[in-house]
Amino acid sequence: VQLQASGGGLVQAGGSLRLSCAASGRTFSRYATGWFRQAPGGEREFVAAISWSGGSTRYADSVRGRFTISIDNAKNTVYLQMNSLKPVDTAVYYCAATDRTDAYYYSREYDYWGQGTLVTVSS
Repeated sequence: VQLQASGGGLVQAGGSLRLSCAASGRTFSRYATGWFRQAPGGEREFVAAISWSGGSTRYADSVRGRFTISIDNAKNTVYLQMNSLKPVDTAVYYCAATDRTDAYYYSREYDYWGQGTLVTVSS
């Protein structure tokens, strides 16, 4: 499967963005999907994940209550709605998918990765 992340951009603190991760080759209904991010000079970190059925989600403590991950199987797309953005959320955001079913925390659980989309939050 190939993943295409989009929706990044420049936003002021307190604003919102919605990232999209579109899959080609197979449908998202057979994959668990996650979002990770990597800030300049930092390591890749977990942001959110959703199980293949959409029934289970997981969030990093730093984004819980502000970000929401969802899946639209009809459009074969996973979304990350990001509200109340902060400058510390500035990073390249990557979507990832796995043939397994759960909402996994660790990046090693994912087999397929998109190219990343840059989110910049200004203060």
